[in-house]
Amino acid sequence: MIRCVLADAHLDLAYNAVRGREVTRPAHEQTPDKEGIPTVGLPDLQAGNVRLICATIFCEPEADPPTGFRTPEQAHEAAQRQLAWYQAREAEGVVRFVRSGRELPREDENGRWRMEDGGRAEASRSLPQSSILHPLSSILLMEGADPLRTPADVRTWFDAGLRIVGLAWRKARYAGGTGNPGPITLEGLELVKELDRFGFIHDASHLAELSFWQLLDVSGGPVIASHSNCRSIVPTDRQLSDDMIRAIVKRGGVIGINFFDKFLLSPAEYARKRRATLVDVVHHVKRICDLAGSDKHVGLGTDMDGGLGRDEIPQEIVTAADLPKVADALSAAGFGDDAVCRTMGGNWLAYFRAHLPG
Repeated sequence: MIRCVLADAHLDLAYNAVRGREVTRPAHEQTPDKEGIPTVGLPDLQAGNVRLICATIFCEPEADPPTGFRTPEQAHEAAQRQLAWYQAREAEGVVRFVRSGRELPREDENGRWRMEDGGRAEASRSLPQSSILHPLSSILLMEGADPLRTPADVRTWFDAGLRIVGLAWRKARYAGGTGNPGPITLEGLELVKELDRFGFIHDASHLAELSFWQLLDVSGGPVIASHSNCRSIVPTDRQLSDDMIRAIVKRGGVIGINFFDKFLLSPAEYARKRRATLVDVVHHVKRICDLAGSDKHVGLGTDMDGGLGRDEIPQEIVTAADLPKVADALSAAGFGDDAVCRTMGGNWLAYFRAHLPG
């Protein structure tokens, strides 16, 4: 078994906590809800040797669900509740905000992440949920920029630790998003200027294609896709076309593989209700590597707690503690040990070390 330290570039911890999931407890101790059987708790991430995540601020618009926000002020208030949850966890010592590259976990002389706990993480699989060996390093990512009421809010959020922003989710007043094609709006263009002034990383995961290309034209800032897959395999506007993947690679970005079955399987396979497997994850990884010409632009962005349950992610994954199985699947598919560890976390670590502002 290849032993790597992991990074996951998209987890909705605060969104789930605010709506009632006890994400500080192991997934198996959390109560199933309308979105399914939970798969992510802080102890599961620790047991899976996940040391770095992008922790989202995610607020749903009114149609998703009907109780979602209707105004920028309501989006801002919802986002503040999620921020307060992260801040409380940081005060408890179970989460640690990463605001600059200097605060990231370290690499050893071979480019591998250091095991700062002296190798105890492997043993953490058998520890009780209350045993936290290390705080979870977390970069704040805003999925859909509606909580930013005006560009004047950018400074306040930057000071609070926000470092990555995606302009759109679905409906958005700043840009076209998934299922809502269109360009970046005039408001959005002003926001992009302010985000660039502070050095924010742009997340292109939910941008409509026209907005995606416009963003690359008007912004020279860093661009990633925290949780997107390949449109050549899953032909919907939620995924990235080959040209979009090449464009992110040209900008030096990284793309995180999303674990939602619907985003891993072709429409025909999904319609047959086939469960995705880690072979499907590897299929998307390989496609990105082939387009990039290297293995340095792909990582994990599982989003496996983003409105999903256990029955909607690769069947080998029961909780986040099982994420090391991805390394075994990559190895079985012919990836070398260094390439495996880069995909499991090293690529994100290198990217954020180079591009985090502050």
